[in-house]
Amino acid sequence: MTIEILVPDLPESVADATVATWHKQPGDAVERDEVLVDIETDKVVLEVPAPEAGVLEAIVEEEGATVLSKQLIARLKPGAVAGEPTKDAPAESEASPDKRHKAALTEETNDALSPAVRRLLGEHGLEASQVKGTGVGGRITREDIEAHIANAKAEPKAEAPAPVAEAPAAARSQKRVPMTRLRKTVANRLLEAKNNTAMLTTFNEVNMKPIMDLRKQYKDQFEERHGIRLGFMSFYVKAVTEALKRYPEVNASIDGDDIVYHNYFDISMAVSTPRGLVTPVLKDCDTLGMADIEKGIKELAIKGRDGKLTVDELMGGNFTITNGGVFGSLMSTPIINPPQSAILGMHKIQERPMAVDGKVEILPMMYLALSYDHRLIDGRESVGFLVTIKELLEDPARLLLDV
Repeated sequence: MTIEILVPDLPESVADATVATWHKQPGDAVERDEVLVDIETDKVVLEVPAPEAGVLEAIVEEEGATVLSKQLIARLKPGAVAGEPTKDAPAESEASPDKRHKAALTEETNDALSPAVRRLLGEHGLEASQVKGTGVGGRITREDIEAHIANAKAEPKAEAPAPVAEAPAAARSQKRVPMTRLRKTVANRLLEAKNNTAMLTTFNEVNMKPIMDLRKQYKDQFEERHGIRLGFMSFYVKAVTEALKRYPEVNASIDGDDIVYHNYFDISMAVSTPRGLVTPVLKDCDTLGMADIEKGIKELAIKGRDGKLTVDELMGGNFTITNGGVFGSLMSTPIINPPQSAILGMHKIQERPMAVDGKVEILPMMYLALSYDHRLIDGRESVGFLVTIKELLEDPARLLLDV
């Protein structure tokens, strides 16, 4: 008896998916709940675990194949022992000469590289010939690349081979790496936002000294009481939520010929991950305290880094905050995240000379950038919204007193 391994149920908004990486090959022993394969969708990577312990009998869909929900991708023989011949994976001695020849050819050339493997090779500047493959037929796996990188780091620098004469020519070489589904989706959505919205950006700047002083005064007590560090993002989210209450147009969206006003405050957080930019959603921000916001942001950031975000955590959102300041950006013009109508860009906090009561003072200043859809939001609302955020951040007591 064999167990069919199927593609998990895909969300309604996802039409198909791609087989990203097989962690097991035919003939490999697997444990119950051990991950067999990663299925990449436009939004998240889905892990497909083994329903029972046994041996992977056959792979039906190879890496790079496009698959649909509930499609057969592999077969598992439960209770089998690795090394036993199976119907779909005959022993080497029973394999036909033609198949043995193909396996040997694959081992020699290493041409059968999966998209995931090609991406890793490109990211680390490696050639396939540099990595010894241990997969079926000598194929290179992700684990082979990781082991090669680890071994290279462990080798003494003195033992590094001398550069060959062709080094200058190698510097002009190029690599072609296929875009991930997530990267293609982000590209299409950004282009859609540019072409289908009347996008405009307005700027302001905020003195961060009051928040920095408040944070310095209470950060130890805050961490001791709540078990998490007090960062700047909780202040940003609080200020944005209050500004959205005062300017409902910024919290709205356009649906055909209608304007949809939302009476809840779900804020998307732009997070950079190894797979690309994602915008997980922190929901019902008006009901969250500072500690809850910090914990929610940290949880979403960790899930994004590890590729564990669920589709539900990426759906929705009425407004987006993006913080390019963590990478050192001094100013930018963020692009709207459709179908939202606005996005707020936070930037690097930098000391600058400022005029205060007729005197020059050195203050930690930060630029704010609000990009908005001018079809829905007029200049009065956009500027008023940004000024409200500036005032709330420069006087944090207003967040508590609701003034």
